[in-house]
Amino acid sequence: MTETLDAHENLQNGRQQRSLAPEAARNLATTTKSQPQMQNISSRWLLRMLPWVHVAGGTYRVNRRLTYDIGDGRLSFTVQGGDVRVVPPELRELALLRSFDDDSALEALADRFTQETYEPGDVIVERGGAADRVVLIAHGKASKIGAGEYGEETILAVMADGEYYGQEAIASTDPGTYEHTVKAVTATTALSLSRADFQELMGQSESLREHVAAQRAGHRPPHNKLGEAAIAITSGHYGEPLLDGTFVDYETSPREYDLSVAQTVLRIHSRVADLYNQPMNQTHQQLRLTVEALRERQEHEMINNREFGLLHNTDLRQRIQTRTGPPTPDDMDELLSRRRRTNIFLAHPRTIAAFGRECNKRGLYPDTVELNGHAIPAWRGVPVLPCNKIPISKTRTSSILAMRLGEEDQGVIGLHQTGLPDEYEPSLSVRFMGIDDQAIISYLVSAYYSVAVLVPDALGVLEHVEIGH
Repeated sequence: MTETLDAHENLQNGRQQRSLAPEAARNLATTTKSQPQMQNISSRWLLRMLPWVHVAGGTYRVNRRLTYDIGDGRLSFTVQGGDVRVVPPELRELALLRSFDDDSALEALADRFTQETYEPGDVIVERGGAADRVVLIAHGKASKIGAGEYGEETILAVMADGEYYGQEAIASTDPGTYEHTVKAVTATTALSLSRADFQELMGQSESLREHVAAQRAGHRPPHNKLGEAAIAITSGHYGEPLLDGTFVDYETSPREYDLSVAQTVLRIHSRVADLYNQPMNQTHQQLRLTVEALRERQEHEMINNREFGLLHNTDLRQRIQTRTGPPTPDDMDELLSRRRRTNIFLAHPRTIAAFGRECNKRGLYPDTVELNGHAIPAWRGVPVLPCNKIPISKTRTSSILAMRLGEEDQGVIGLHQTGLPDEYEPSLSVRFMGIDDQAIISYLVSAYYSVAVLVPDALGVLEHVEIGH
């Protein structure tokens, strides 16, 4: 063992120091320093992959063909203790009650629902049984099972929180029987409204009675399976028949996306900015880290913002549930099948790990694709990109997004405005605000952005994905 003694100890021990000690030498040396580091910098794949569209006027309007509302909404519920109640205005998501404006009747209708609980495997509704009630799934998952090609049972869909079944029980004058069996996959809480209770309430509420009569007698204009106003076309004919005339109708109130903003005021003391700039410029380093934080917030908002974020703007018909809980290859295939082309998947890193475990169980090894010089895991050739902005719930569930990108493909696009005054990066400006009486320099740092979904099938989400631990 070698023991290092300082000069004083050397003299005390009778040994003369023969060279300059490292401790003294360091006083004349310049240390090599790193730039300030920041843990909260992610790969931000969403910002990197989105095609960005310049929005000169600050607002982007998405014009679409006229679409007739087909009532495929999702309902919300309130929970008090163990009691679950449907939010009365949410009943307008049922096609029969859409645009019904009598709130008192909706309150009375919500009170008529009865709460039911089911264990996994319990039958909620049985195919062939009398269609005598509408069932709302308040919590849990349930399989909708129908007859296959040769009479065998097959799962047609998985329903989850907020979805419903059996609307014909109240919408039709002769509902007949249920066409499907609905069976609980997990412990499920449901609310049901019997046809008899609905008829009784109709007898008590004139407004409800008139509305239902108008809905039943009403005739919806011709439309395609997606609810768009039909374009009349003649085909397969011979001779000289009279051809159909048509026109393409547009929505009269199209969706508009205003650019959102993330801002902060960066403050630097003039003494720091003047004196402490070697070897690194203090203002530049402060600004660099501030911009990184703004870009992180930008991506978070583009996924989670309730007004324009992707998770909250996915069409309800493009939201699907996992079949068993964890994200399986079957679930990913189902998500892929919902659009004509998928450019990317976006998932939390822990969700990607959960998908990898499911592949390992089946002896599958997903391919990788090269993207911007990175080897990225892929499914069916579509890259599965990590994004830590997608939330994980307290019950360890998350979501997987699938999207088609670009204006030409009627996909998902990013919105920004370039050419801003004092622009530092595209659609991000740094504006000098002045120096106050305490010699503090202020800069206003602003990032402008939004994200738009051009047609509903451009974006899909696999919900309630169990990621385990």
